[in-house]
Amino acid sequence: MTSVDEVHDPVREHLLDAAEQVFYSRGVQAVGMDRLRTAANLPLRRIYQLFPSKDDLVVAFLRRRHDRMMASIAEFTDKAEDGAARVSAIFTWLHKWFCEPDFRGCPWMNVFGELGATNPAVAAEVHHHQREFRKLLSGIVVAAGYSRETGNVVHLLAEGAVSTAAVQRTATPATEARRASEVLIAAEEPAKPRRRSTRAAS
Repeated sequence: MTSVDEVHDPVREHLLDAAEQVFYSRGVQAVGMDRLRTAANLPLRRIYQLFPSKDDLVVAFLRRRHDRMMASIAEFTDKAEDGAARVSAIFTWLHKWFCEPDFRGCPWMNVFGELGATNPAVAAEVHHHQREFRKLLSGIVVAAGYSRETGNVVHLLAEGAVSTAAVQRTATPATEARRASEVLIAAEEPAKPRRRSTRAAS
């Protein structure tokens, strides 16, 4: 578990910024520690003091990005006026992400494709992200008054949009998935929406 001191360590955060940038844009296996040292402008000794292995650094960058993504989606959807709008806001958030110039698809699936079959720690982190992402999106849908089954379908629409956008290099899949979700929820009579926030604790 990450300590409070680690979270507020500016050198650690700087290193994770550099690691995220190079790992996400180039791939984990393509980036050696020398390249990471150059990107972070830190000596290797300091890097290994913070993270004893490259695997530790990969897991830390994935967890930090996961926490940031979950909080951002929850905050964005909470601002919507009603339940149906909160569901649509999921795909608006995805559209904004897909339009970012450095978008390269799902970081967790990218890393899993490289290391997941042989690295239990990385595989566990990816599985953690998938479980929590599904819980968050399904929770938004259920809190809006719709069924758990609808929440699961909305999650699959979101996952499919991420994968398709990465391959096609376009944000269009977010719009198409949003329209599909709107058809889905329009066919279901919502229950009374829950009042509690959908924000998931990371």
